[in-house]
Amino acid sequence: MSVQPSADWTETNQAALLEAFGRIRRLLEARVDGPGPGDPPYREIQGTALASLSAVFGLSAFERDLVTLCAGVEMDSSIAALCAQAQGDPARIRPTWSLALSTLPGAHWSALSPSRPLRRWRLVEAGGSESLAMRSLHLDERVIHYLAGLDHVDEGLAAVARIAERPAALLPAHDELAARLTAGWSQHAADLPVLILSGGDAETRQAIAAEATARCGLELWTMAADVLPASPAELVILARLWERESWLDRRSLLIECLDVSSADAAWPTVCRLAERIRSPLILSGRELPFLAGRPCRTFSVAPPTAAEQRAAWGSALVGYNASPGLADRLASQFNLDAGGIAEAVREAGVVDFDRDVWEACVRRVRPRLTDLADRIEPRARWEDLVLPEVDLVTLRQIAAHGRRRALVQEEWGFADGTKHGLGVSVLFEGDSGTGKTLAAEVVAADLDLDLYRVDLSQVVSKYIGETEKNLRRVFDAADAGGAVLLFDEADAIFGRRSEVRDSHDRYANIEVGYLLQRMEAFRGIAILTTNMRSALDPAFLRRMRFVVTFPFPDERLRERIWNQVFPPSAPVSALDTAALARLPVTGGSIRNIALLAAFLAADDGRSVTMSHVVAAARTEFQKLGKNLVTAGAMELR
Repeated sequence: MSVQPSADWTETNQAALLEAFGRIRRLLEARVDGPGPGDPPYREIQGTALASLSAVFGLSAFERDLVTLCAGVEMDSSIAALCAQAQGDPARIRPTWSLALSTLPGAHWSALSPSRPLRRWRLVEAGGSESLAMRSLHLDERVIHYLAGLDHVDEGLAAVARIAERPAALLPAHDELAARLTAGWSQHAADLPVLILSGGDAETRQAIAAEATARCGLELWTMAADVLPASPAELVILARLWERESWLDRRSLLIECLDVSSADAAWPTVCRLAERIRSPLILSGRELPFLAGRPCRTFSVAPPTAAEQRAAWGSALVGYNASPGLADRLASQFNLDAGGIAEAVREAGVVDFDRDVWEACVRRVRPRLTDLADRIEPRARWEDLVLPEVDLVTLRQIAAHGRRRALVQEEWGFADGTKHGLGVSVLFEGDSGTGKTLAAEVVAADLDLDLYRVDLSQVVSKYIGETEKNLRRVFDAADAGGAVLLFDEADAIFGRRSEVRDSHDRYANIEVGYLLQRMEAFRGIAILTTNMRSALDPAFLRRMRFVVTFPFPDERLRERIWNQVFPPSAPVSALDTAALARLPVTGGSIRNIALLAAFLAADDGRSVTMSHVVAAARTEFQKLGKNLVTAGAMELR
């Protein structure tokens, strides 16, 4: 009943249930008042909930009547009263196995067996501490709702699983893959294989699975692998409950195995669950291991091509006030499936449609990296950078690579036949405070993307395999195109590979090798910063598309920085920027001095003067372990 039942069906089902209750009532009356002329016959009405339940789980006539008896106690007070009367206890309104065996026709003791449907599928529960025959029986709440014609998922399952909506549309390649998944079940109806979806992102895999299952007349529900119980007993219960759910209302299950590999503790649990569930099951993950102990079919989800996305954007933007070329710009920057494209368009307003659609895409692909990276909203602009002209030219070339990657790689064919060397790997090297992070912010702002500063203290792990897993999460999340990655002080992880002397050296080198591989395949912009270029592995330097050196600013550049370091709204009075430029400090230190000088002036209640700047400079030099005299700035003392 995952599909809303019609009014006619509801009426027929209710009438059939009342008729079945009437029969149970007559059987109980015969138990209380003495046998009548004979057992009232059961009239099966095909298609009703009770008939379907009996057929799906293979209930015997006695087991079907027992289910009806337990349902009657819940729905018909006269049946509850008759149960109490038959058992000689006004408080005992629920039937026992003993009452059922002595009252219902065709009774057989094997119905109590754990292997029979009533207990195997947890249709009927027995409560109390008495002997088995004297325990009170009650119908599982899920089964009660099913018999009444209500679509109600078991509460235990609803707590860990959720429904996946069928997508409005899929890109052509994904639609074809959905058809292949459907055929994977249709051709093996007798022994359903587990379908494994690998590659792509979780949302795309789910959309493909939802479309495939809908074509099979099924409703898809999803569950995360990390919520599966580790206890074997609890896992058996979960498997039984889900399989019961699947047979009751034609539902299929997708287990999303994010960051799951054969080395993870979660994978054996997934395998054990897959072995027990014989209803339609799909496993979804980035790179899933081989599943043993169960027939399975593996399908790879290829990322949508720029041409497919461009066509989808073109169709989605019809009728909207979109500027010419918007579809090309969106397809060149973001990797979205048909559902994501449609939702981004729906989220956009009408005042500045182009801008709204772009921001909707950024939000949709925003990496979920709150524990591994800090999102920096880029506000700096090109005019905020004070660098030699040659470095500014290189930075603009980096931005051009990010802006035109789809045109060059997809349309012009530079990506044909290879997945390596498609990204923009950049090294910013120079002393602290020379503008490396600021430059990364400017590039991200120019591309209108988020900047994510990767927290290497969270990425690097002492546990074998965890560093690679964290790096995979970072790059996978950023692959959708909505972010620029910044690995600050990257020599902490991108250092020289060492000679292998023990297992620690070997695994450290594996981490470096994995990172090299991912950087070559990464389609976005990854910026590494370092204060010590010599500490980096030469293999990394060879793979850098750009290397930008941020020099210690000379006096001419320092004067330019001083001339623009104070905001236009800040009250500044007669600053000698030429004299200040003789202070041998970086741009970062200049900004520190200017900020402290502003606070000193605000505390004095007047404009920023040279005296405030000199006092702030003295504090900054003390922090750096220098003084104004040795710095050659005696006139500023």
